[in-house]
Order: sequence, then C-alpha cells, then structure tokens
Amino acid sequence: MDGFFETLGEAVGTFIRFIVENLGALLSAMGGIIGSFITGLSNALGVTPSLLSLVVLLLGLWLLYVGCRAFVRKSFIAGIIWLLLGLWLLSGLIS
Repeated sequence: MDGFFETLGEAVGTFIRFIVENLGALLSAMGGIIGSFITGLSNALGVTPSLLSLVVLLLGLWLLYVGCRAFVRKSFIAGIIWLLLGLWLLSGLIS
C-alpha cells in the first residue's frame, strides 16, 4: 500500500512541476514579447522606451478618443477642446 501512495505522490509532484515550469517559460516569453513591442513602438515614434512615455502616449490617445466621442454626441466645442488637448500632448511627446 505504501508503494501505491509513493507512486501517486511522485506522479502528482511531477505534474505540478511540469505546470510550474511551463507557466514560468510562458510568462518569460510574454515579458520578452511585451518588451520588444514597447521598444519597437517607441523607436517608431522617436521617443524613449520608458514607462512615462507609454503613459503619456496612452493618455494622449485617450484624449483623442474622448474628443471623437464628443463629436459623435454632437458636442462640438467639447470635441474641439479634447482633440486639441490630445494633439498637444502627443505632439509634445513625439517631437
């Protein structure tokens, strides 16, 4: 009876080790992919690949989105203001 539980424990341990090693490899690959994406994006835009640059880029794109939504709701003054803010922020980032 002891041999059965020992074999069962080894099988469960081997399975858990397999899962943990593969998840580690997957997360490591995802980190490399995300790093390469951010580097390529910042090279294409001509900005430094930093977290602050990425946050400013996302904020500028969000402002453009809000401006377009304002135009769809027929709020033209708000749309112009949001679009100008977004373009000002993005132009400062890219230039």
